[in-house]
Amino acid sequence: MALTFEDVQETALISLASRASESARPNARITDPVATQIITELGVDVKKYDPFLSHEGVIARTIMFRDELRRLIAQYPDALCINLGCGFDDKFPSVDNGLIEWYDVDLPDQIASRRKVITDRDRCHMLEGNALDGSWTAQLPRRSMTIVVMEGVLEYFSKEQATTCLHMLCDSFEHGYLLAELMHPTMAKNTKHHNAVNKTNATFGWGIESGEEYVAVEPRLTLVSETSYNEEMCKWSTRAKLFKLVAGKLNNRLGVFSW
Repeated sequence: MALTFEDVQETALISLASRASESARPNARITDPVATQIITELGVDVKKYDPFLSHEGVIARTIMFRDELRRLIAQYPDALCINLGCGFDDKFPSVDNGLIEWYDVDLPDQIASRRKVITDRDRCHMLEGNALDGSWTAQLPRRSMTIVVMEGVLEYFSKEQATTCLHMLCDSFEHGYLLAELMHPTMAKNTKHHNAVNKTNATFGWGIESGEEYVAVEPRLTLVSETSYNEEMCKWSTRAKLFKLVAGKLNNRLGVFSW
């Protein structure tokens, strides 16, 4: 089955375009064969979805989530890992240690589209599930530690939806870590100023100034760390350093929570 443009939400094209164009560079910081395959198959002109700052943010995010996952998997080598709201993201090959059990979870229509370009692998499975309803978690094997990734997901949720999701995770798994993308309230209120998302019909949801705001609505969580994407972006670009000086506090962050 071939992918069609209707299979891919426009917001997904932003990260896919950035990861595919980065993969094609001679000194690529990350490589993503799935993103390259999808962009090639769709024949999409990626330019409007891949402006400079958005590109740098996506690549920084990809590197930071990957490195944090590797750190946690080294600490919990047989963890159950869940990429919740996975879209077309394929993290498993970059973090697999030969022991983890990995599930890519998303809504049924997204999983159906994903299966057109990605197949299940040993210890890596696709599963239909809703981030606001934990019924799907009953199908998962139980491990002593669960690591949940929500990259590019929670910033589109309202406060009520995010709260429901956080409750669901803590109810469903006795112990876990959550790696989540966090967005500042100023950015959440100004979708129209995001230089890639404003090319789509998407709107941001609940923005937070600190990860402690998640702890306030779900007290079982503990904020482990919160790191701006600036930290990675500034390693690679003078323009990113200038952005940090001008509006750096508004950039998205990787929040790590435990329970």
